Amino acid sequence: MMALPFYQRSHQHYDLSYRNKDLRTTVSHYQQEKKRSAIYTHGSTAYSTRSSAARRQESEAFSQASASSYQQQDSQAYSLGTSQSSLSSEVSRKAALAHDYGYSYGLTDSSLLLDDYSSKLSTKAKRAKHSLLSGEEKENLPSDYMVPVFSGRQVHVSGVTDTEEERIKEAAAYIAQRNLLASEEGIITSKQSTASKQSTASKQSRASKQSVESKQAMSTFQQEETFEKKSRKVAIREKAERLSLRKTLEETEAYHAKLNEDHLLHAPEFIIKLRSHTVWEKENVKLHCSVAGWPEPRVTWYKNQVPINVHANPGKYIIESRYGMHTLEINACDFEDTAQYRASAMNVKGELSAYASVVVKRYKGEFDETRFHAGASTMPLSFAVTPYGYASKFEIHFDDKFDVSFGREGETMSLGCRVVITPDIKHFQPEIQWYRNGAPVSPSKWVQTSWSGERATLTFSHLNKEDEGLYTIRVQMGEYYEQYSAYVFVRDADAEIEGAPAAPLDVVCLEANKDYIIISWKQPAIDGGSPILGYFIDKCEVGTESWSQCNDTPVKFARFPVTGLIEGRSYIFRVRAVNKTGIGLPSRVSEPVAALDPAEKARLKSRPSAPWTGQIIVTEEEPSEGIVPGPPTDLSVTEATRSYVVLSWKPPGQRGHEGIMYFVEKCEAGTENWQRVNTELPVKSPRFALFDLAEGKSYCFRVRCSNSAGVGEPSEATEVTMVGDKLDIPKAPGKIIPSRNTDTSVVVTWEESRDAKELVGYYIESSVVGSGKWEPCNNNPVKGSRFTCHGLVTGQSYIFRVRAVNAAGLSEYSQDSEAIEVKAAIAAPSPPYGITCLESYRDSMVLGWKQPDKTGGAEITGYYVNYREVIGGVPGKWREANIKAVSDEAYKISDLKENMVYQFQVAAMNIAGLGVPSAVSECFKCEEWTIAVPGPPQGLKYSEVRKDSLVLHWKPPIHSGRTPVTGYFVDMKEASAKDDQWRGLNKAAIKNIYLKVRGLKESVSYVFRVRAINQAGVGKPSDLAGPVVAETHPGTKEVVVHVDDDGVISLNFECDQMSPKSEFIWSKDYVSTEDSTRLEVDSKGNKTKITFKDLGMDDLGIYSCDVTDTDGIASSYLIDEEELKRLLALSQEHKFPVVPVKSELAVEILEKGQVRFWMQAEKLSGNAKVNYIFNEREIFEGPKYKMHIDRNTGIIEMFMEKLQDDDEGTYTFELHDGKATNHSTLVLIGDVYKKLQKEAEFQRQEWIRKQGPHFAEYLSWEVTGDCNVLLKCKVANIKKETHIVWYKDEREISVDEKHDFKDGICTLLITEFSKKDAGIYEVILKDDRGKDKSRLKLVDEAFKELITEVCKKIALSATDLKIQSTAEGIRLYSFVTYYLDDLKVNWSHNGTAIKYSDRVKSGVTGEQIWLQINEPTPNDKGKYVMELFDGQTGHQKTVDLSGQAYDEAFAEFQRLKQAAIAEKNRARVLGGLPDVVTIQEGKALNLTCNVWGDPSPEVSWLKNEKLLASDDHCNLKFEAGKTAYFTITDVTTADSGKYGLVVKNKYGSETSDFTVSVFIPEEEARKAALESQKGGKKAK
Repeated sequence: MMALPFYQRSHQHYDLSYRNKDLRTTVSHYQQEKKRSAIYTHGSTAYSTRSSAARRQESEAFSQASASSYQQQDSQAYSLGTSQSSLSSEVSRKAALAHDYGYSYGLTDSSLLLDDYSSKLSTKAKRAKHSLLSGEEKENLPSDYMVPVFSGRQVHVSGVTDTEEERIKEAAAYIAQRNLLASEEGIITSKQSTASKQSTASKQSRASKQSVESKQAMSTFQQEETFEKKSRKVAIREKAERLSLRKTLEETEAYHAKLNEDHLLHAPEFIIKLRSHTVWEKENVKLHCSVAGWPEPRVTWYKNQVPINVHANPGKYIIESRYGMHTLEINACDFEDTAQYRASAMNVKGELSAYASVVVKRYKGEFDETRFHAGASTMPLSFAVTPYGYASKFEIHFDDKFDVSFGREGETMSLGCRVVITPDIKHFQPEIQWYRNGAPVSPSKWVQTSWSGERATLTFSHLNKEDEGLYTIRVQMGEYYEQYSAYVFVRDADAEIEGAPAAPLDVVCLEANKDYIIISWKQPAIDGGSPILGYFIDKCEVGTESWSQCNDTPVKFARFPVTGLIEGRSYIFRVRAVNKTGIGLPSRVSEPVAALDPAEKARLKSRPSAPWTGQIIVTEEEPSEGIVPGPPTDLSVTEATRSYVVLSWKPPGQRGHEGIMYFVEKCEAGTENWQRVNTELPVKSPRFALFDLAEGKSYCFRVRCSNSAGVGEPSEATEVTMVGDKLDIPKAPGKIIPSRNTDTSVVVTWEESRDAKELVGYYIESSVVGSGKWEPCNNNPVKGSRFTCHGLVTGQSYIFRVRAVNAAGLSEYSQDSEAIEVKAAIAAPSPPYGITCLESYRDSMVLGWKQPDKTGGAEITGYYVNYREVIGGVPGKWREANIKAVSDEAYKISDLKENMVYQFQVAAMNIAGLGVPSAVSECFKCEEWTIAVPGPPQGLKYSEVRKDSLVLHWKPPIHSGRTPVTGYFVDMKEASAKDDQWRGLNKAAIKNIYLKVRGLKESVSYVFRVRAINQAGVGKPSDLAGPVVAETHPGTKEVVVHVDDDGVISLNFECDQMSPKSEFIWSKDYVSTEDSTRLEVDSKGNKTKITFKDLGMDDLGIYSCDVTDTDGIASSYLIDEEELKRLLALSQEHKFPVVPVKSELAVEILEKGQVRFWMQAEKLSGNAKVNYIFNEREIFEGPKYKMHIDRNTGIIEMFMEKLQDDDEGTYTFELHDGKATNHSTLVLIGDVYKKLQKEAEFQRQEWIRKQGPHFAEYLSWEVTGDCNVLLKCKVANIKKETHIVWYKDEREISVDEKHDFKDGICTLLITEFSKKDAGIYEVILKDDRGKDKSRLKLVDEAFKELITEVCKKIALSATDLKIQSTAEGIRLYSFVTYYLDDLKVNWSHNGTAIKYSDRVKSGVTGEQIWLQINEPTPNDKGKYVMELFDGQTGHQKTVDLSGQAYDEAFAEFQRLKQAAIAEKNRARVLGGLPDVVTIQEGKALNLTCNVWGDPSPEVSWLKNEKLLASDDHCNLKFEAGKTAYFTITDVTTADSGKYGLVVKNKYGSETSDFTVSVFIPEEEARKAALESQKGGKKAK
């Protein structure tokens, strides 16, 4: 076996796979690709994997097929030649075709069915074969070179690829066309059946030996061919083809005998290598290479050693491989595509790579491609190094930033911002770090950090006051970083006991040893309204949940030594404050700390860590007996409070190797009465806390050492120590000075407390002037003398106070500061930027710049420009270009020197003063030139931001170009979208310098830009406006139009978010209306309005109102022509008012036939009057007319008892209410009046009818759920004596039950309604008060409607179709409530209507609707639909008679059919035999019986259940298979008995029994005499 590279040692070449038993898988690089078929169909040969034996047998045949393909031999002809031995049978030729198209290799899912081909071949012109080689590669090939097929892996073929399928179809089309021509001369009809796979013996000639071997793995075909017609010409042609194929086969054998395929393999080689490219951004680039090698190398593309995945970024990369040329196309290059690209070619002989660099340049000219390549020593400083190469200087921006935040203890909070980094380099993530008060924030159970790839988040799972502080996010990319900060305030949680103090904070362990742990904390800012009396300290052993209180009495000092600990155990602590009201909430728990000396901890660091309980195992040194320890040294009092004293000392030098303990002694100053303090618990640590000392007394202390050898000498006594707090409470801070910051914050400064020791920080409180209520501004003490108090109300006046805090307690409050109103501070503006030269002349230049980012809280009033000459690169002195400030962001500087180089700087000014000058501009040469197109528009801003719209404003460009600006184009995109997604908002240029943008998506952030146009073209876009989020802020109000009672039209606006300096600015078409003579402006407080003096066409436009010194509050109102007409009409109405009418004059007929005229006004005052006019004559209330006015509802009425002929005419109601009038008229003339008069008379008659029993609802019908018809009516005003009678066609219907008139409903039920029930139904209701009747016609169309509804109900009652097997076939049936002939039944099978015949019948039996399929066949399988048509709608029921359902039904049918046949043909006795035969002795008995059976039954006779044989006495006959004879010639008494006739055939048997009784006459007479005698004796 040849040597392979290390990465291909598990890979075998295809030609070796024929000799091995198993194909091994290729390298993982090939396994990543989608499996492809290993079929090479160009030569109509199939290469697929099967068993190793079959593969070895087919190798040579495969090679021959490939060679002949490239020698331009006919593919089908060669395939026939490789798969035939005798070439004389059609079987071998069809097998070869099947082999040729992969049919016999398992490609059964292909649409190519080779068995259907005729296999008749005719000589046709040979076509040129497709080639997979380029022209250059063909020239390098030796003559008669055969390109072998390379698979590279073992693939189980289950189909063909798209390209291969096209080739198969092409070959199939060629064969089909040839067969079509051949079919005109002869037709061959073949019936084929496949047999099992067999191996054939190798007894063929040498010429077809390889072909025979390949056939051993193929299925042989057994064919029976019937030749109907075959011409001599066809036979000659077929013979010629066989001879031609045999010759081809022999030539191929000779060629392969000389060819050794192993010598053809060679490693990849790049004929054309990759070439590096430098392109501009947004351009496309193509990398090309050409690779040679055999087997054909596989090419993979890499970017910076990472494989390129075209699916990860669709459309970005296009990879093609055609005719040995491999291409990588990169679309729309950006800076990220700057990289090293590699093309890797690999086959079984090796791997080779080609490299190229792609450099993407930017238009700004900042990129120097000569310095880009790796290894260059001239790397510019503006480049940064990343793990993936070089990038230009990173620009880091924060978007959607977190602001000053307020939370409460126990809540959750999340701080986050979106980080935008330019350029965006994949796989190179920034370093994100969060800080609190300058200290890094580490993830813990209280706080977590996250980075999503574009958004950094800091999440607090449970806020505590310890979390309050200034938070900073720092984003670092390489050497560059940016940071952003904001303060987080945490308020105290609500106290469980009202008036209890807040929780302490920052509980930490200051010192720990074996005997005690000193805990410290910070006092809370809120004491609950009464002074804090002290603190309780709780401890909890790690691993338990049991808290225990450490001190019995509250301690005021914010430090406390906790004793009573178990050595080596770990503990956590918490602190609670207490005042006279109660105990407050506990603080956040401390970090775990172990009761162990620091030296011991260091010694045990190298040992395994302690168990989870925190217990640490301590071992002592081996004792050394006989050495008494010496006295401790350096004894001192390290801490003294009113509650405890802490002593500290050093262990003695003389201590031996044994562990020592200490005894502490005390005595009052001035005495020598030493008392041992720790008599029960010896001290193990060189520090000790003493409690229970008398406050105010002085003490001395000393310490002794002890071990097993004894107690040593005492140490020197300490100096006299008075029990009391050594640490004093700090003094109050002084000089509290507040200063303005923003509209919600104030900066407070103060003088720090003098002589303050161990100062923890300061608490700041604020109070609204006059409220007397103080609120904390911070809950975590701050250090320093300056703090920004946030969360204040704009416009309110506040006073502030500060107090200091240390461990001893909180100081007194400072004096209150002066009151300050909360509003934004005013400062000088920031520097302008972006200085550019717009135009240049011989002695002057036009400069432009951009407005400062920060205006300082006030409007910019002007700019000052300075300039200086630059000679030989050396700048001169600055000179002033303008003495008077310029208001625009452009200025023309005159009196300059031609061809001189200048630099410029600009400073902005507001009422606070002159700001810092801008950065020095680049050098500009004073020479004549100009720009044709206009410059960018200036001052983009937006207003009237709503959830779906906003208004964009801008100023004309400073430089208009060579010709005036003729219009503007506005573009928009989402803030997060790429630059290629800008969308123009106007197709044609607009002349206005504003545009209302509509169609925005709520909560989506947008940016905008504007471009100016003149005759020369479109200029550069402006700076972006935004991002701005499309949302309507809460409390947003709109401009409202109002028309007063005098018809005066005004626009009104109200703002609730004004500051003291806010003003209302009205504009028309966004131009100030200050000087307009057509408007009057009136503003008071937070309301403003403009009043139109004479609204007309000159006033059309957009009226907007802006509120200064707010967050962009504005609103507008459009007055167009339509709105103008509406307002003028409304003004006219107000000038000349009318009584508003809700309903015009109308007439209605009341229950008794009365006529009511009425109308309704919107409202009427108490002075409203109405005049009633009839035919221009006023009418008044009297016997004929009744009038009424309801001033509350505005209803005006007039009543008339009856309409007469002279009442025809016009009626008018005139309304008068103050100066407002109105009227309404109703015309009642002609047919209108007659119809009204007739309706009134009808209503009067109806009222009379309803005085007796009557029908409230007339007779109607409904179809019940049982498909019955129910006639019903509703009656009213009935009594017990009222009768109801039903009639049909004037004949009374007898009703079984008497109506009880329950619920006033009377019904008549008609069951199984049909045509016989058609007719006219009538019901009469009567009693002594009168009668009423109702008729219902159920004839003609009415009957059809009812019968349709009945049929519908019947159809809906149909059950699902079911399948039933019968002896005749299969029956499909459904049951209905009952059946009507009007219900049409249609059956369909597989969507086709069933044609009924003797075999397939449909019918109805009772309530069963059925379809009978006699003698079913497989063609009867499928979906059956029964449609019940009710006359309007079809209702369908379906059943699927296929699959298992059909099989089961068919099996049951076969069983029933056999049973029926058996029953029908079973042998049986038809008749002729009596049950009992009584015969006299000596007589002859002749019986005849008819029997039946198919086949004819066998007949046997029984006597007394024993077989009876025929003899002379008893003659038994059976004739014609139908008649049985039973004859006894001379009957004797011995013949008496039970006889039976047994008939039997293969379907069954039957027995007919009869009894023969023989009597003797004499015996009968004697018996009769005896009977008579017995009877006579009884008579006596």
